[in-house]
Amino acid sequence: MKNIVILISGRGSNMEAIVRAAETERWPARVAAVISNRADAAGLVFAKARGVATVVVDHTAFATREAFDAALAGVIEQHAPDVVALAGFMRILGTAFVARFEGRLVNIHPSLLPAFPGLHTHRRAIEAGCKVAGASVHFVTADLDHGPIIGQAVVPVLPDDGEAELSARVLVQEHRLYPRAIRWLVDGGLERQGGVVKTRRGESQLLWPQPDSADA
Repeated sequence: MKNIVILISGRGSNMEAIVRAAETERWPARVAAVISNRADAAGLVFAKARGVATVVVDHTAFATREAFDAALAGVIEQHAPDVVALAGFMRILGTAFVARFEGRLVNIHPSLLPAFPGLHTHRRAIEAGCKVAGASVHFVTADLDHGPIIGQAVVPVLPDDGEAELSARVLVQEHRLYPRAIRWLVDGGLERQGGVVKTRRGESQLLWPQPDSADA
């Protein structure tokens, strides 16, 4: 049984999707812990209710980012993680932390990377006149919102979309994409060739909206 550790800062809806998928699909893995840098993160309530260990490592208690990173890494290691998943974790992690979990550390970002790294992705996509938007799951590297892409989900940008509308529709696809990518990791279903990630069994790494969704 492999261990997944998930880091959150807020409501943790992608964390919820991973926990539910691991249970209902009977993965050979479990979510061993949910860790937050904020004691008031709403996702901690869900995790506790599902019997998942929860820990708070408050970043404001540390004088430097390096000290916080070291403390966070120590807590993560207590759960012997095979996968460390960032799910709305709103802290930039330093080079030493990333190197420590290299190959096990993944993130979901609400854009079709390499487009629109950083914040306000949906607003920027609309302002740029993009006709499609989406989300990407990638291995984390020292460069913010970069790293080999594991999978992507695409949604159309509709003519009347505002930031909130597009964000909500992309989030629906995130909840499909992230569990799928984590399942590949725990199953050993991925291989990396340089900066390119492929599935060993040929599953599609690109998700489109389901036919009955509002995006179709």
